[in-house]
Amino acid sequence: MKFTFKALSLAVVATASSFTFADETPASPFGLSVSGTAAITSDYRYRGMTQTFNDPAVQAGFVLSHDSGVYAGVWGSNVDFGGTAHIELDPYIGFATTLDSFANKPLLDVGLWYYAYPSESDLNWLELYGKLTFNDVLTEGASLLTAVNYTNDFLGLDTDAWYLNATYSVPFAAGFGGVAALGYTLADENYFGSEDSYFDWKAGVTYSFASVEGLTAELAAIGTDIDPENRGVETGAVFTLTKAF
Repeated sequence: MKFTFKALSLAVVATASSFTFADETPASPFGLSVSGTAAITSDYRYRGMTQTFNDPAVQAGFVLSHDSGVYAGVWGSNVDFGGTAHIELDPYIGFATTLDSFANKPLLDVGLWYYAYPSESDLNWLELYGKLTFNDVLTEGASLLTAVNYTNDFLGLDTDAWYLNATYSVPFAAGFGGVAALGYTLADENYFGSEDSYFDWKAGVTYSFASVEGLTAELAAIGTDIDPENRGVETGAVFTLTKAF
C-alpha cells in the first residue's frame, strides 16, 4: 500500500491498515474456519495517504484460522502510484489469543504482513505488527484497538520505521456507530516532505444493515498533518461499503 510522494512523491504505504474478520463457521473437523471481506471505497487511504490518486478501489481478503489462534490470509486492492504497480496483493500470517488473566480480557494479535506489488516487486516489503483490542471501553459494545508496527525495510528502502495507532469504535442506536483513529509514523529518514514523521487521523460514522448480514457502510474524514503538496495527504471524505462473509 504505497504512494509516491514526489509523483505523489515517494512510495508511502498501505492497509490498514487494516482488515476485518467475519463471523467464522468451522469449515472442517480440524478446527479450521474461513472468513473474508469484499469492499468498494471512494479512495484507498492507508495511514492517511491515498494509494489510488484519490480514485476508487475494489478490495477483498480471505483468512484461514485455526482454533489454536494461528491464522493466515491474503488481502488485495487496486493501487496507482503513477508507475507500473496497479495491484497490491498482501499475504500475512499471525496468532491471536485472549488474555484471560486480565480483567478486561483483551485480544492479543501478533503477526507478519508482506506488502507485495506483483508488477513492481522492488516496492515489496515486510512489516511486523502487534495489536491489543479492549472491549466495552467507556461504554458497552465499544472497543479500543492499539497497535505497534515495525519494519527494517520501510517502502522497500532498507530503513527502519515505526507506526503507532489507536482506534476507538462505539455503537449508537439503530445500527449506527462512530469511529475515531489517530496514528503516528516515524521513519529513519525524511520521506514525508522535510519531515521524518507525521500524524494521520480518521473520524467517521458507520452503519450496519439489518437486512443484509455482514454489510456495513462507513463515511469518514481521513487526513494527515503533512504539508499538503497534493490532495493525496489532505483531509478528505471517504465512503466505504464492506461485506463480510
